[in-house]
Amino acid sequence: MPTNTMKAIRLHEFGSPEVLRYEDAPMPELKPGEVLVRVHAVGINPPDWYLRDGYNKLPAEMRPSVLLPVIPGSDVSGVVEAAAEDVQGFSVGDDVFGMVRFPSYGESAAYAEYVAAPASDLARKLAGIDHVHAAAAPMSGLTAWQFLIELGHDEPNPLQPEMHRPVPLNGKTVLVNGAAGGVGHVAVQLAKWKGAHVIAVASGTQESFLRELGADEFIDYTKSPPEDVAHDVDLVLDTLGGPTTGRFLRTLKRGGALFPVFIGFSDAEEAGKLGVTVSMTQVRSNGPQLAELGRLLDAGTVRIAIDSTFALPDARSAHERAARGHTQGKIVLTVA
Repeated sequence: MPTNTMKAIRLHEFGSPEVLRYEDAPMPELKPGEVLVRVHAVGINPPDWYLRDGYNKLPAEMRPSVLLPVIPGSDVSGVVEAAAEDVQGFSVGDDVFGMVRFPSYGESAAYAEYVAAPASDLARKLAGIDHVHAAAAPMSGLTAWQFLIELGHDEPNPLQPEMHRPVPLNGKTVLVNGAAGGVGHVAVQLAKWKGAHVIAVASGTQESFLRELGADEFIDYTKSPPEDVAHDVDLVLDTLGGPTTGRFLRTLKRGGALFPVFIGFSDAEEAGKLGVTVSMTQVRSNGPQLAELGRLLDAGTVRIAIDSTFALPDARSAHERAARGHTQGKIVLTVA
């Protein structure tokens, strides 16, 4: 193990993928409650490019302060290299995966050969899933889990005054918009696991993929707006969210629910008239929930699709792939 430096991707300025720089960086220092993970793979997620862009889509007064240089990324899979004295449950040599310190701004530092992670953010990686698929799972899996299955924490919700509450899914009709993406394809499978009838919305090229994952119905949004096709839905999980998410109100039963993953909903008055609950939350690191998801992955009940992989030095190319959109599952960086 190197004693003072490692290879990492760092930002010295904000901007397009060109600002991602592969270089030497200081080794992370272990704090109480943490383990040092030798990283084998890194999952990339939208917050990675939000950080890279300097959060420029947020109003200036809402942009977090980030000290440069900074290592982006939160999702890792690897092997425990060392553990603080107070850590229980993990030992040197254990295979682990997790979403590190999320939400935080520039503190997760996953695009690197080594990461120091709170033990509470990690779960054992079981033998039925390799490091690439394990690294792809945490943020997408925990987002789907905390929206649909169990919130799992009592932290204040930064996105709305009240806490988010998942709803029962057994026997219900659930529509997943953006169903082929990172969160969407996991949500389709978790909803099926919980006994829902699932309608998947994506482009036509994704139909066979989503039906293999268990989707009961498929809507090709390039041919028909889903709000014109789907009716009497109990729950819509809109993984795209944003200003257009209100269009799904017309698909819902009275008393139904709309869960946008991204902010932008602005039709509260109409939702109130229709008796629709609109709720969202911000995903948070949670090792025990990840362990539950890991058991589903190990058993093959849920699988993580890999869109593409890139070596860590090629993080720029991975971000360029993400920017082109229409991913089928997750993009992963591999670490030699």
